[in-house]
Amino acid sequence: MGCAPSIHVSQSGVIYCRDSEESNSPHQTTTISQGTATLHGLFIKTDAADAIPSVLAYQSRPPPPSASPRRRERREPGASARARAPRCCGVEAETQTSDADVKQASTTEVQIGPMRLTQDPIQVLLIFAKEDKQSDAFWWACDRAGYRRNIARTSESALECFLDKHQEIIVIDHRNSRYFDGGDICRSIRATKPSEHTVILAVVPRISTDEEESSVLPLLNAGFDRQFMENSSITACYNELVQIGHGEVRSQFKLRACNAVFTALDHCQEAIEITSDDHVIQYVNPAFEQMMGYHKEELIGKELTELPRSDKNCADLLDTINTFIKKGKLYKSHCDEKYTGDHSQSESHSFKCKSRRKDSIDVKSITSQSSDAPSLQTWRYSSMARIHSMTIEAPITKVINIINAAQENSPNTVAEALDRVLEILRTTELYSPQLGTKDEDPHTSDLVGGLMTDGLRRPSGNEQVFSKNMNLSHSHLSVPNTINDIPPCIAQLLDNEESWDFNIFELEAVTNKRPLVYLGLKIFACFGVSEFLNCSEATLRAWLQVIEANYHCSNSYHNSTHAADVLHATAFFLRKDRVKESLDHLDEVAALIAATIHDVDHPGRTNSFLCNAGSELAVLYNDMAVLESHHTALAFQLTTKDSKCNIFKNIDKNHYRTLRQAIIDMVLATEMTKHFEHVNKFVNSINKPMASEETSSNCEFTANIKNFPDNQTLIKRMMIKCADVANPCRPLELCIEWAGRISEEYFAQTDEEKRQGLPVVMPVFDRNTCSIPKSQISFIDYFITDMFDAWDAFAHLPVLMQHLANNYKHWKTLDELKCKSLRLPSENNN
Repeated sequence: MGCAPSIHVSQSGVIYCRDSEESNSPHQTTTISQGTATLHGLFIKTDAADAIPSVLAYQSRPPPPSASPRRRERREPGASARARAPRCCGVEAETQTSDADVKQASTTEVQIGPMRLTQDPIQVLLIFAKEDKQSDAFWWACDRAGYRRNIARTSESALECFLDKHQEIIVIDHRNSRYFDGGDICRSIRATKPSEHTVILAVVPRISTDEEESSVLPLLNAGFDRQFMENSSITACYNELVQIGHGEVRSQFKLRACNAVFTALDHCQEAIEITSDDHVIQYVNPAFEQMMGYHKEELIGKELTELPRSDKNCADLLDTINTFIKKGKLYKSHCDEKYTGDHSQSESHSFKCKSRRKDSIDVKSITSQSSDAPSLQTWRYSSMARIHSMTIEAPITKVINIINAAQENSPNTVAEALDRVLEILRTTELYSPQLGTKDEDPHTSDLVGGLMTDGLRRPSGNEQVFSKNMNLSHSHLSVPNTINDIPPCIAQLLDNEESWDFNIFELEAVTNKRPLVYLGLKIFACFGVSEFLNCSEATLRAWLQVIEANYHCSNSYHNSTHAADVLHATAFFLRKDRVKESLDHLDEVAALIAATIHDVDHPGRTNSFLCNAGSELAVLYNDMAVLESHHTALAFQLTTKDSKCNIFKNIDKNHYRTLRQAIIDMVLATEMTKHFEHVNKFVNSINKPMASEETSSNCEFTANIKNFPDNQTLIKRMMIKCADVANPCRPLELCIEWAGRISEEYFAQTDEEKRQGLPVVMPVFDRNTCSIPKSQISFIDYFITDMFDAWDAFAHLPVLMQHLANNYKHWKTLDELKCKSLRLPSENNN
């Protein structure tokens, strides 16, 4: 072949041969060089040349045994000559040289169903401590069969050779334990991963005719597959090896090919299951797990109709449905039909109706039932046909598919209940809770109704349009040239900016109701926003001034102080270790900008009010996320219209698109109609996986988050949502101030709705009758507690949770005392 085999010497001195059958050099010369020795046409590679003797004598390999008691100096026709290194590092190494006329082993093709595989020549490892007739017989038998062979003399060299070559057949001398224990060698090989596809043969001593044959159980327990009674006949050894090659080795080769099939199934995006004839699940792919909502460990071994019992399902209802599923039939998509059993075959039609009793009929036979069949059943069949004919299925479609399958042949009570389930699932508001009549708690009903609807309540005969006044007057406080020029009284307050107890109202007072520019300059400098955007501090300062000028200082709540408060909370969250490790610098910049602009030009009225009033903004944005859409659109308009305040002018276009999308997504997340959707997604995608990986390190968890941009998006949404409504988690005095401001804004809206004859969105917020403590309790119960529990579990915020508990206790105390104001009358007098 022109390529010589080699004997590799390990660091420990273990020697074994490689590709020994490929050598065709007949020369007996020996040369030594530094680190490499050429022996009889072989190469010995070693890190220590001095480990090889300077002179190595070689003798010819004995020919195969003959009828004569003595070995004769002759060979079988076409047989190969072998060379033996007597000793090297205390370990004997064997190899062979082949004559030119030795037949070369070739690859063979194996057909497995539609698969055509190529099988390489079989490799055999002979493990014999000493050369004798038996080892010679197996050696020449391998040569006759065209198998590649290696021979090892010690357990160490045997294991090392196997780990390198992965031979399909191993022959171990198990006749005596004088030199090594064959059982121990077998167990050591079986402990390795590659050995699962290897056939190991034990050579046992021949027994006399009067001796009872021993049990094979000890051999099987040691890991042997077969035993070979000592026989030095080359033909007997040849027959044994050929039988193994065409039997066990060929079967193992087919099993290895199955791994490729299962790998393909694992990567298939269609849900696939494989079952036995009795419909017991034997395999499911990841797509099937995702569709069913269970792990494969929960499904494998179960009948298709037997869902695992867990908190995910109600046992009584599940038993009822499963009872009728077993009596009826279950539809399966055509991709599943290919793998419904060990003997499954592809069907020509697109899908089938598979019976649990092994009978099957196609859709045509189902839809051709008598015309007097119930219309509900007819609808189910046609609906099922349409669903299964879809080539692209969303997860919700697959859920509906499963429920439709459960409806077949079910009694009317179950069918009607499942129809109701389908009706609920077909709505788009899957994450929004449905409120019943709550006459006993109108505060919760009004608050939720006002915040979580798009306000599609029609005006009662009054079509007056609410229009915002764009020409607002703003006080012009001198803005510092640089952050270092901030007045001392302001700078002193900003020194405490990193604390959660930072008093934003004190900053509002000393800045004449313009705290956003000053706090923005400080926070943006801390997070390197100017450096990331490649803009000057003067440009950033001009931008902050323009944005703040478009907040309405006339609003009691939605003004620039609220924006500064949300910016402060966002920066506080970004400094928490897990948040910081989960987000990139671009995410931080996007979050800070989103917090700054998230309520710009807020008119002090809710979306519901604007929609009911038919305002220009509501018409522009089709009554959907009206204010949030306006905040983002106006912010980018104000930014890009003037180069002096365009903080994005020097940023790369690709970075700008990514940054812009992140900012828009975060601001839109502050719309309360999607509140429960965002919280639920965060809990299911972040909190639950985090809880299940408690044993893993924090670095591993955050690294996994960074690998999935969708999870980073969920974190950013949750962060700005919590920052936007963090008032109940502030110190009590700040919480009380914010509660008074938002209540005043809602009171003003109710007053205006009554003046204009518009539907009153939140009747409970009537300044003459409203209980502020009740409204705060309802807001905390319904929106705040669960959201901050989830956010605290991720970001670790014990200070906030303590404030929340204290504030809730305050409002509860006032409510129990029938006090409707922010404080007790005695406290107000103080």
